[in-house]
Parts: sequence; C-alpha cells; structure tokens
Amino acid sequence: MKIGLFYATGTHKTASVARKIQQEFGENIADIIPIENASQKDFEAYSHIIAGSSTWFDGELPSYWDEILPELSTLDLSKKKVAIFGLGDQKGYPDNFADGIGILANEFLSRGAILTGETSPEGYTFNQSQALRNGKFLGLVLDIENQPKQTDERIKGWVKQLKEEFKENKTGPEDSFIC
Repeated sequence: MKIGLFYATGTHKTASVARKIQQEFGENIADIIPIENASQKDFEAYSHIIAGSSTWFDGELPSYWDEILPELSTLDLSKKKVAIFGLGDQKGYPDNFADGIGILANEFLSRGAILTGETSPEGYTFNQSQALRNGKFLGLVLDIENQPKQTDERIKGWVKQLKEEFKENKTGPEDSFIC
C-alpha cells in the first residue's frame, strides 16, 4: 500500500501535521507531495490519498488548493480511498470551523472517491462546519490554536484508524461515507 499525502507547503502548521502523519505511517508508506507542485498524474499514481488543508478566512481553501482543483476536474478517483485532515480555529471561527475539510470532501466525492477517516466531533465547541455531516467530521480535525496538546494523540489515533480502513475491501462510492 502506497499513500500519496498532499498538502500545501505554504501553511507551516499544515505542513507540520503532514510530516507527523507521514511519520506515523512510516516514510516508506506515505509519500508527501506538495500541492503546489502536484498534477493530475500525481493523484492518479496512488490508490490511497490523504489530503490536508487549513481553512482560511471565513471558510475558504488556501489558494494552492483552489488553483489545482480545476485541473483535477476530469480526474476519475473511482475506487481510490481518500482521507482528509484539516486545521481550524473553533474559537476564532466558530461559524465555519474547519470548512476546508468539507470543501475538499465534496471535490473528491464528486470525482468518485471513497471517503474514509471520519472522526467524532466530541471535544470541540463550534457553531457550524462544512466538515460535519451526519454527526461525524469527514476527516481529522485539528485545532492547533486552542487544543495543541491534543494534536499528537489525535493524529496517532487517526492514522491507526486509517491503517485499518485502507485495508478494508470497499470498492466503490456506494460503500463510502455518503454525504
């Protein structure tokens, strides 16, 4: 199993989280691909994808993701498992907490991906989030601003979960988390 771990290098905290996720998987298992240098071929090269993003301003993706998404519009991600992690600030932005996860989830699902890696919203306090559907976050949510001491443990737990979910024999969007 080879994993492509895509993230924007321009955001230091997201880059730090990506490196921690890579370490938990093992450097020989997860390849880090800076989204600024990624192409459609990079996404096609992996059967398992992890995508990471912070949420900017009032619920927007960083410009690096905005720039590549149109290029990926013809990408067929059928049967590819995708997990998403994102950073947010539940106190500073409680009305769009970690929205980047929800935005990316919609993009990957629209291309046929099997979304995996949902997590519980327990322990967070916010008003609303595009990352929350059917009582679950659509990926790993981290609030480094307000809960930095929980970051490493959340990453370890999520990677352990992904190792199992990536092994499962799900074969199509009908088997994935439906939004």
